[in-house]
Amino acid sequence: MAKQNAKKKVEIEERQQNVAEAVSKTEDFFKEHSKLIYGCVIAVLVIAIAILAYTRFYLQPKRVEAQRELYHAEQWFADGDYQTALEGDGNYLGLRDVIADYGSKAGAAVYMYAGLAELQMGNFEDAITYLKKYRGKDTILKARALACTGDAYVGLENYQAALGYFVKAAKVGDNMFAANYLLKAGITAEQLGDKAKALSFYKEIKEKYSNSPEGMDIDKYITRIETAE
Repeated sequence: MAKQNAKKKVEIEERQQNVAEAVSKTEDFFKEHSKLIYGCVIAVLVIAIAILAYTRFYLQPKRVEAQRELYHAEQWFADGDYQTALEGDGNYLGLRDVIADYGSKAGAAVYMYAGLAELQMGNFEDAITYLKKYRGKDTILKARALACTGDAYVGLENYQAALGYFVKAAKVGDNMFAANYLLKAGITAEQLGDKAKALSFYKEIKEKYSNSPEGMDIDKYITRIETAE
């Protein structure tokens, strides 16, 4: 027993010595590199303060200013005056200038507004550019942006690209709106000559969204393809 106690005592002393040596080495390291360590700490603090200052005194006021400029463009858009919404009226900025001056500081919706307005004006390439920049988190609006991108590609007669966006929209917005996107996908697939794929979209509408307006009318699309075969 005495030998075991002595052994334990030795082990404890060794551990204490190891801890003491580790602490000593740590202290020596901090003493040796104190200037570098304090310099790093100060640099991090300076960067943090700079970020806070930038956010508070530049970014936040810019966002407020951008939202103020966007107000009139939103009103023109709501009234269906898409050209003025895009170009402004000489007193207030349109969507194009708001985006050019403020970019995403005006919020994600500005790209949706601009994309839809360009689409309504038949400016399909510009519509695609804006809609692809939309970064909203709402799934319904995200799906709509994808579907409208598909509409723009249809306007450019790029049906293959359009089909991809309609399918994406239906997957993102897995709700009653998805029936409309699937219907567009089916019609586009028919335009590409792929009746089998079109039929699969129509049947998906019938199976998943039979109570939607598209679902209530989908049998004629299915029948048309099946009878043609």
